[in-house]
Amino acid sequence: MSRIGNKAITIPAGVEVTVAAGNEVTVKGPKGTLTRQFSTLMDIKQDNGVITVVRANEEKHTKQLHGTTRALLNNMIEGVHEGFTRSLEIVGIGFRAAVSGKKLTLNIGYSHPVEFEVEEGLTVECLSNTEIKVTGIDKQRVGEFAANVRATRKPEPYKGKGIRYKGEQVRRKEGKTAGKK
Repeated sequence: MSRIGNKAITIPAGVEVTVAAGNEVTVKGPKGTLTRQFSTLMDIKQDNGVITVVRANEEKHTKQLHGTTRALLNNMIEGVHEGFTRSLEIVGIGFRAAVSGKKLTLNIGYSHPVEFEVEEGLTVECLSNTEIKVTGIDKQRVGEFAANVRATRKPEPYKGKGIRYKGEQVRRKEGKTAGKK
């Protein structure tokens, strides 16, 4: 029994969902358009502004796809309606970020600045020298870009320096001298 797969998705006002042959779903909304091909094992039904995902059989692989298909569809609808945002903060003396055009430049303690090319469909803003905001309509691409930026200098446990998600708790360790008496 898939609790997530059995939930119905209500389509908000201003969003148009089209299910083509072969389970190709196109979602159009105020923020943009997303298209995705889903497995033919799933039956995607749309009626009266509600989408339901029904699985064809009870095999293990089909059950696994059921909840995933529904979650991906819901993320597509939410993305074109509201969009997704991931915020990062930089902690460390002299660490800073800047956006110029379609390029994010990070100065995070290496001998060279680290540069990221901003993908089409994503928007990257620097609210200050130490705050980065990634927005877009595709949840996977927003999260992946933010994770790649964070991976350049993960927060370290002794001083907490590095790039972290906004609100992320970093477990701190005691240094060598803390145990001596």
